[in-house]
Amino acid sequence: MAPFKTRITAGPADIDELGHVNNAVWVRWIQDVATAHWEAVAPAEHQQRYVWVVTRHEIDYRGNVREGESVTAETWIAEPPRGARFDRHMRFVGEDGRVRVEAKTTWAIVDRETGRILRVPPEVAAPFLEA
Repeated sequence: MAPFKTRITAGPADIDELGHVNNAVWVRWIQDVATAHWEAVAPAEHQQRYVWVVTRHEIDYRGNVREGESVTAETWIAEPPRGARFDRHMRFVGEDGRVRVEAKTTWAIVDRETGRILRVPPEVAAPFLEA
């Protein structure tokens, strides 16, 4: 499947004392983009029944973004889930085409009603894995 893409512009609250996007903001953006992808692709009944939680972040910071600069966030799921978890790949590309941040995050699915982690149902994974 082609990556889900969205554009983000760094605002004043995103900037740290070094004058660029704070590392904690990148983590928030990763979650925001993943959530936007879920909301754009998953049927309403899946969104109502399930919620996702992060179990692991691996992040490589490759460049800085300053206030007012924009990046294109790209995210995709490359492999089928393993039990309750799957890996989401993400990258943030600057206006110059250079990758600023790359990440691989692991997410687990939770049943909203029971609050329990469960195996990812095939019908939930399918829309994210289609070619």
